[in-house]
Amino acid sequence: MSDKTVSDKVVISRQLTLLSPAKLNLFLHITGRRADGYHNLQTLFQLLDYGDIMHFEPLPTAETQLICDQPQLQSIDNLVLLAANVLREHTGVQTGILITLNKKIPMGAGLGGGSSNAATTLVALNHLWQTGLSRNELSVIGLRLGADVPVFIHGRTAWGEGIGEQLTPVLLPHRFYIVLSPPCHVATGEIFSHQQLTRDSTAIKMAAFLAGQSRNDCEVLVRKLYPDVDNTLNWLNQFASARMTGTGASAFAGFESREAAMTVLKALSDSRDRLINAERINAFIASGITESPVCAL
Repeated sequence: MSDKTVSDKVVISRQLTLLSPAKLNLFLHITGRRADGYHNLQTLFQLLDYGDIMHFEPLPTAETQLICDQPQLQSIDNLVLLAANVLREHTGVQTGILITLNKKIPMGAGLGGGSSNAATTLVALNHLWQTGLSRNELSVIGLRLGADVPVFIHGRTAWGEGIGEQLTPVLLPHRFYIVLSPPCHVATGEIFSHQQLTRDSTAIKMAAFLAGQSRNDCEVLVRKLYPDVDNTLNWLNQFASARMTGTGASAFAGFESREAAMTVLKALSDSRDRLINAERINAFIASGITESPVCAL
């Protein structure tokens, strides 16, 4: 066997392709505002089997390159590049990396796309670069990039507290979710800094959530500021109890079967409702998962 063949096999084995999953906030309570400007909250992160596809391939030079099927996302402030560079600075690794990102998760939709991409990058490069950091160590790094990054690093559906970084894995009944993202971008910073945001919810236990005693504290404000979100929730509520995820803009509803969710998706495609305009909605059906693919690394 030639040296070239051996070298090729090594390179191939060091490549990695992963699903970077979306998430839903099954509820979101804001329990207070901290002195540092962040908010204390309670939420239940449900990971999905739907998301972006990320491919990682070592480069012979010590540089980080990003190729994305949405060119506007290839800027230097993309969380993928920031995650790779912060890990490189933390560990001193000089290995180059080419990251290819195939986006499916809409931006500004409350589905955690950017945070998931950053987390997937940290876990993948920790594996490829053999830096040996634990998930807790990666989460400390990831928290610098966003409050939702740790849940994707640990890769488990979880009850979240603090600013979202205090995580307790949970097992939930298997559900199928229809997710509708209207054509508007909701900025998280805008919502969390808004004077009309509810910030004094009482903390609850899991039993209260299971009994239906929960909500999304951002939803009332976002519906007021973004008519597209309000119209989407109103439409989806015709078929099941709908809720907004995160700070928006996506609405979702859960079903016991994929067929039931598909019925709603078909109703959307057949809809002539001018307020929702089905052609402008990013819609998909996804299954809730307990663990994401990063748990295998």
